[in-house]
Amino acid sequence: MVSRSIREIFRRFTDLVEPLSLDEAYLDVTTAAQEGSEAEEIARQIKEEILQETGLTGSAGISFNKFLAKAASEADKPDGLFVITPEDAPAFLARLPIEAFFGIGPATASRMNELGIYTGADLLARRREDLAQRFGKSGLFYYRIVRGEDHREVRPHRNRKSVGAERTFSNDLTHPAAMVGRLEEISERVAERMARIGVAGRTVTLKVKYHDFTVNTRSTTLHRDVHRADDLQDVAARLLRQPLPERPVRLLGLAVANLRPIAGDRGSRQLELMPDV
Repeated sequence: MVSRSIREIFRRFTDLVEPLSLDEAYLDVTTAAQEGSEAEEIARQIKEEILQETGLTGSAGISFNKFLAKAASEADKPDGLFVITPEDAPAFLARLPIEAFFGIGPATASRMNELGIYTGADLLARRREDLAQRFGKSGLFYYRIVRGEDHREVRPHRNRKSVGAERTFSNDLTHPAAMVGRLEEISERVAERMARIGVAGRTVTLKVKYHDFTVNTRSTTLHRDVHRADDLQDVAARLLRQPLPERPVRLLGLAVANLRPIAGDRGSRQLELMPDV
C-alpha cells in the first residue's frame, strides 16, 4: 500500500509522526535538527525519497508549530517547500485570509466577515474580550492562533474512536428551527475535524442537554460512511426530530464513530509534509 510506504519513509527521519490522512502527516524533527540536520534539508530528502519510491510529489511546510506548518504546506502546492520562521510569522499571519485559519470554517468565516474580519490583520486588531464574547472559548483560541501561539504537540500514537463537537447556549433554545440552525454550525465543525484527520464514520450520535441539565442521546448507524457537513446536518436533523425536544435546550452535540480513513484518489494525490520544529 502506497500510504504505508510513505509512513515508512517518514520514520526513517523521526519516530514522531502524527498521521492526519493517508497522505498527510505532522513530523516533529526537533531532535534531528538539534543533531545538525536542517529541517529544510530533511523535508527535501523526504520528498526525494517519496518521489523515487512511489512516484508521488507533494508539498512540505516547515515551521515552529502545527498550525503554521500546516499553513506553510498549503502555501506552495503542489510540489513546493515553504518555511515560516518566527521572524516571518507575524507578516504571514497578517495577510492570511480568515478562512485559512485553523478551526475557522465557512460559517464562522461568514460571521467574522459580518464583523469586518477578513484577514489575520483584522483578527489581530480585535480584543480578547470581544472575541470571547462573540465566539466563546473558540474566540480565545482565535486570539492566540493569530499571534502564532499553538502549543499542540505531535502525537504519534493516536487511536481515535470518535470525532465530535458540542455547543452550550447562553440562552436556551425553544424553537426547532433555531435548533436545526445550531446543528448546521456544529455539523460543520465536526466535518472540519474529520477532514483534518482524514476519516469518515457510520455511527452518528446526537446529544441534547435540557435546561434542567438532564441529557438525552440518540444514535443511528448508517449503511455508508459520512464526513461531509451537509450529510452530518441531515442525519443530525433527523435525530433531532425523533421526537422533537419539548423542553428548552441548553446544549447540542454531535459525534461520529465507527471511523475509518478516507481513501484518496491515487491518480491525483499529493503528499503534504509538515515538519514541526
